[in-house]
Amino acid sequence: MGRARDYGIVIGDLPTGPFNAITDVAGVRVGHATLVSGSGPRDPGNGPVRTGVTVVIPGESPWQRPMFAAAHRLNGNGELTGQQWVAEAGQLTSYIGLTNTHSVGVVRDALIAHEKSVRGDEFFFSLPVVGETCDGILNDLNGFHVRPEHVEEAIAAAVDGPVAEGAVGGGTGMIAHGYKGGIGTSSRVVGDYTVGVLVQANHGARARLVIDGVPVGRLLPAPPAAAVMPGQPPEGTGSIIVVVATDAPLIPTQCARLAHRAALGIARTGGAGENGSGDIAFCFATGNRITGDFAATPGPDVAEVRVLANRLIDGLFYAAIEATEEAIINAMFAAETMEGPNGFVVTALPREEAAALVQRHRPEDAAVKR
Repeated sequence: MGRARDYGIVIGDLPTGPFNAITDVAGVRVGHATLVSGSGPRDPGNGPVRTGVTVVIPGESPWQRPMFAAAHRLNGNGELTGQQWVAEAGQLTSYIGLTNTHSVGVVRDALIAHEKSVRGDEFFFSLPVVGETCDGILNDLNGFHVRPEHVEEAIAAAVDGPVAEGAVGGGTGMIAHGYKGGIGTSSRVVGDYTVGVLVQANHGARARLVIDGVPVGRLLPAPPAAAVMPGQPPEGTGSIIVVVATDAPLIPTQCARLAHRAALGIARTGGAGENGSGDIAFCFATGNRITGDFAATPGPDVAEVRVLANRLIDGLFYAAIEATEEAIINAMFAAETMEGPNGFVVTALPREEAAALVQRHRPEDAAVKR
């Protein structure tokens, strides 16, 4: 296992941050809680369990020092809670949780409980941002195995360095482009600013998989045919959540523009926003934090806000596209083969073979740039 760059695959032209991760944006931390247990037949409520939760901490006390944010929906067969208030106020005021479709509620409630543990008995209301993708092929989705203590575990495990990828946290049971998927991350540096991306990849069809411009999904031999579970949706049904972070001084409309560009990164890997897929991107910017806007003791009546000139934003667009593309590929390179209920197996992307195809078919001018 490894990352795309460990196999000689360098996506795009922009440099990465030191960790090539969303945590290259100062103050951002990521933690996982991974739940894997059981084997054999599907036994609702008992397993097998292949799931978890990932928490992105955008900075200390976002409920007291909000940051500008916005979301983009490529296709809406999915959920990202808290979006009505984000769209209304243009601000992120919570940690961000990622999990499976049927655990959104418990993660949301646990994030509120964690905030209460920090804020004590002061009055507050909270509308946390929690996204989901469906792991019901490999996981006992209706067993509701993610519990509040797992959210606390992920928060406690959050770090600001390298981020674990593949079948970890919320990405544990996810499938991407017909291979094992999950959590992936990447970053890009543009002048004085960094753009970091984290994905929970559970989308796409195998034949559409593209890596660095090479149609790898069509060139690789098909993996061994797996048994089809009753009611299993067609290939391409699934979802992806993209979290984009930047330290650039952006306002909400500009955050929305970066979130839009993340969809182009999904497209460059072969994602198409299919009808059955929930493809949602969320961008927050740490370059403006408004002290006291939601605190019990209000801040100043008028806050100073810095805004990047739109004539300079193209570099951030390219960064969001490249980092999203690489984060998806990193998720697939990091993930290992996993067996779910009833012996159903999802194989890992054959990394060496995929890398060899990219090297063989990469356009000559792209190889020169590297």
